[in-house]
Amino acid sequence: MMEWAYNGVSWVLLRWHDLWSNVFGGDDNGFLQSDWAWVLSIVGVVITLRIILFPLFVKQIQSQRAMQKLAPEIKALQERYKNDRETLQKEMMELYRKEKANPLMGCLPILIQMPVFLALFHILRRPDPEQTLNTDLYGWTGLAGGPASDWNTYVHAKLFGAPFWSTFLTPASQLDAVDSSSLNVKLVAGILGAAMILTTFLTTRQMILKTGWNEDPNQRMIQKVMLYGIPVIMVFSAGAFPIGVVIYWTINNLFSLAQQQYVLRKYPPPQQNTANAKPPKPGTKAHEKMLEEQRETEQRRKDLAPKPGQKPKQAGGASKPASGSGVNGANVNGSGAAKSGPGAGKNLSRAERIARAKKVSGAQQASKKKKG
Repeated sequence: MMEWAYNGVSWVLLRWHDLWSNVFGGDDNGFLQSDWAWVLSIVGVVITLRIILFPLFVKQIQSQRAMQKLAPEIKALQERYKNDRETLQKEMMELYRKEKANPLMGCLPILIQMPVFLALFHILRRPDPEQTLNTDLYGWTGLAGGPASDWNTYVHAKLFGAPFWSTFLTPASQLDAVDSSSLNVKLVAGILGAAMILTTFLTTRQMILKTGWNEDPNQRMIQKVMLYGIPVIMVFSAGAFPIGVVIYWTINNLFSLAQQQYVLRKYPPPQQNTANAKPPKPGTKAHEKMLEEQRETEQRRKDLAPKPGQKPKQAGGASKPASGSGVNGANVNGSGAAKSGPGAGKNLSRAERIARAKKVSGAQQASKKKKG
């Protein structure tokens, strides 16, 4: 089922290893007893993945920004159609279509990274001194290839004296076969595991702080689970990860930190969703963008405003507004409900639609109180 992922990830890993083996002139242990050819091969897998995912990551941030800008309007729609889920869904889908927002876009990069991680986990934990079967799978040159084969060089390669395939729980009998010690492996695995957990926490924290905590209690709880729950789970699971996989995860987190910093600066979160946000400094790109958005909002307001001396029109085309009519002729007492249903007001600005939804919702609540 995962053969396509095993073969693809293995091919990328081995091509990077061929490159760095030529650079370092072989697979002998190098600086500080580290086989840098295999270390940099794992880094190469991360680089390849980040290059492939970068356009998707940018689209993910853009979609998140669009969703954040729509948050007030979505909340107003939820209040207005809280008893009509079908109409609410139609209005929200129309809103997403018009604003080019995709709620599912945030999951796409994670869905792509997961098969890569599982494939690398499987590939890097397979080789060990006791394994003699299927050593030539996924494009590797196996035991029969001699000391310089991919399998043999990986089995004997070490990072600061700890084999890449070893874990915190690897028995000493396997480590003795490659002249390594259990204490050495535990030290290296422990330090790398702590780095993996810390960088995972920092990556999630950076994203939440830049985008802001969600106002919805359920979504906020999910954010807290992501921020604190995953690092806690990793404390207990990291001991089963091969050192090569821990290197991959840590390097991937460092790339994510740098990539997120760049993208979040280029696409900052909207000011309306940032608590205690300070206005951008005059002369900066963010300030110019804010002024441009204000001008566009003002222009839309002027375009929609009636001309001097012109009588306001109802949504249905009547020359006089009905008694109790709301924004754009929507009757707040219920007689014009059909004119303010799904799709109504598609040409209005975001601020105008929010105002209309809030006014109608408030009038409906006031009407219920009077009847009670």
